[in-house]
Amino acid sequence: MEKERKLIIAGNWKMHKTVAEAVDLVRGLKLELAGVKEADIVVCPPFTALCEVSKLLLDSNLRLGAQNMSEHPGGAYTGEIAAFMLKEFSVRYVILGHSERRAYHGETDALVARKALAAHAAALKPIVCVGETLEQRDRGETEAVLERQVRGSLAGLTREQMLETIIAYEPVWAIGTGRNATPDQAQEAQAFIRRLISQMYDESVARRVRIQYGGSVKPSNARELMSQPDVDGALVGGASLEVRSFVDIIKNAIAR
Repeated sequence: MEKERKLIIAGNWKMHKTVAEAVDLVRGLKLELAGVKEADIVVCPPFTALCEVSKLLLDSNLRLGAQNMSEHPGGAYTGEIAAFMLKEFSVRYVILGHSERRAYHGETDALVARKALAAHAAALKPIVCVGETLEQRDRGETEAVLERQVRGSLAGLTREQMLETIIAYEPVWAIGTGRNATPDQAQEAQAFIRRLISQMYDESVARRVRIQYGGSVKPSNARELMSQPDVDGALVGGASLEVRSFVDIIKNAIAR
């Protein structure tokens, strides 16, 4: 399928950065990335830094994302964050179903789907993560796992909501390990995901939905990964915590 999609590159800071460190990082990114229009750039700091980071991004080409949210609109859910709270800080994107949330917090496809619906109800754009473990890949189960996760995690989304959803393919075996999928492996998995979206909706939706790659993205592999026809951006972990590495990923990606 011919690309009709603008790159989207998001930095997932995970449980890193104090508020002061977050402010320093964003100031550096604003300077280095001013004027970049070839990609949508998103930073996803911890909840504690959303307020100060949002102030810095008001006059910039960077967008703000959150790392998680509750499926509930509010109420007696200790320790949770509702969509309306994120909206207060001009959050536009929210990562849902990250492999660490699935592995460490028991999040299921059904829960991720409820969160995605709640995000859309609040006009947030979900970045829905899917991906197989090393054991699943070695057993030849990659496509079966991806089909289960994609169909389950996107269940109930309308065609219009799907067009405002980003999918992040994150092979779990390539997160934080220094081992990344080859461009061909990423392309194969993401082409499969796009075919699934075509079956679930239609080919027009599938052509327009953006699918990121997330798994040890570095400046050295960003250009080749983003050159693949079904790779529409990156969900970057550790390399998004430093100005130079994140900027280099973005600049190499848009030079594809």
